[in-house]
Amino acid sequence: MALLTDLYQVTMAYGYWRAGRHRAPAAAELLFRRCPFGGAFALSAGLAEALRFLRAFRFSAADIAYLRSVLPSTTEEAFFEYLSTVDASEVTVSSVPEGSVVFSRVPLLQVKGPLLVVQLLETTLLCLVSYASLVATNAARFRLLAGPTTKLMELGLRRAQGPDGGLSASKYSYIGGERSPAERLSPAPPASSPSASLAAGFDCTSNVLAGKLYGIPVQGTVAHSFIMSFTSLAEVEPRVLAPAAGGEPVDLPSLAESWLPRVCELLQVSPGKVNRGELAAFVSYAVSFPRNFQGLLDTYCVMRSGLPNFCAVALALNELGYRAMGVRLDSGDLAQQSKEIRRAFRACGAHFQVPWFETISIVVSNDISERSLEDFIREGSDIDVLGIGTNLVTCPLQPSLGCVYKLVKVNDSPCLKLTEDEEKMTIPGVKRVYRLYDAASHPFMDLMTLEEEPSPSADQELTVHVLGQNGEARKVKAAAVEALHRTYFKDGQVCAALPSLPQVRSNAQAALGRLSPQHQRLRQPEPYPV
Repeated sequence: MALLTDLYQVTMAYGYWRAGRHRAPAAAELLFRRCPFGGAFALSAGLAEALRFLRAFRFSAADIAYLRSVLPSTTEEAFFEYLSTVDASEVTVSSVPEGSVVFSRVPLLQVKGPLLVVQLLETTLLCLVSYASLVATNAARFRLLAGPTTKLMELGLRRAQGPDGGLSASKYSYIGGERSPAERLSPAPPASSPSASLAAGFDCTSNVLAGKLYGIPVQGTVAHSFIMSFTSLAEVEPRVLAPAAGGEPVDLPSLAESWLPRVCELLQVSPGKVNRGELAAFVSYAVSFPRNFQGLLDTYCVMRSGLPNFCAVALALNELGYRAMGVRLDSGDLAQQSKEIRRAFRACGAHFQVPWFETISIVVSNDISERSLEDFIREGSDIDVLGIGTNLVTCPLQPSLGCVYKLVKVNDSPCLKLTEDEEKMTIPGVKRVYRLYDAASHPFMDLMTLEEEPSPSADQELTVHVLGQNGEARKVKAAAVEALHRTYFKDGQVCAALPSLPQVRSNAQAALGRLSPQHQRLRQPEPYPV
């Protein structure tokens, strides 16, 4: 992947080499200037992929041949010979742990090594870290809005920017954290509530390859195409299903059909309005998956067809000792429909003496966004599972995190970028970063010092200058101090144990849980001082 870079990185490398500066010791920092989505925080992600890239970083003979063809003919051959020897064996990388909560202007990664190599790594590291952190942050925001009790399913593969984007979205939406077991969206606390901070991230993905590669739980429902492919019960094959406890197989279409008039009478639906092709599709799916039966209700009409058909098949399965899993809604007023469906489930459960019926899971999809979740919370709903795709994986509210990679030191001399745009000015010198905690164990400030300065300690009075506050000094005292950066790569090798994906997920959950409500808030949060 050495060629996964911008051409100007290679031309600058040639410039360094021609000037004899290619081996000058240098340091660069990767950071973002503004927190995404109007929030106060981001989640760091992509470190493991970045380290994998560094271990393999080198130019193959084919790479060198290609560069020879695109660089000017005046490029000296000795430069290509030198490039063929370049790797990351002299590079040191320190970083915040993957899954950490991070804030604007604070370096996520620090890269030290020969100037030419540090320069060549820029574009690829930005590519690997920026989107990963953005989609992990987006997933955390969805979780904080949904609350800890609602299951989140990532459905974004078909909407993603290519297969790489789809796999990355599945992976990094999962590391946003984990939820606590509970029931449904309607009682979820608002995003500013402390209890909402106990969870983040998505529970599962529809992406089968992501499940195989990363061990993410894979789940799915059924599509409208399956429902539409049936026109009558005569098309159902095979027709019979053995009871769960064993015994003589039963003709499931006939059993479901016998339940349908009773369900229609209870729900006050005309049996003549029910689509028989839809009933056939449900029966066929139930024969194939009697322990995992799910119904998509909105192919024709939710209340007059989909719901009574589903209930008839679910009650037929119950008679044979099976439990239906759930239903999905993909159009209409999802919150209102969920409440009506829950009432129907309760009615069926009580009338037909099937207690578990009222607990059948209700899944909703259909271009769900943060605004959708806010509407569900405001209106109240009986939604158990949210299937989210486009608004998760494409991050339409902010398509890029805007990470930058800036040189901060060369030959022991700090580097500073001065510009008329104050936001784009850089902070010179290699830094150490510390997180300061208050007595309630909430982080209240990130402190950057030069690496040669002494480390702060708990209960020490510190004089600090907060970025963006015109250089005015203030005094702070922390109940606890945490050094944020760890060295992960040195001498060409990963030198620290990397957490598994579930461990990164737990790290994110814990980090989000420590945030104070005013910094966790998704709308108009209090800026976090650095």
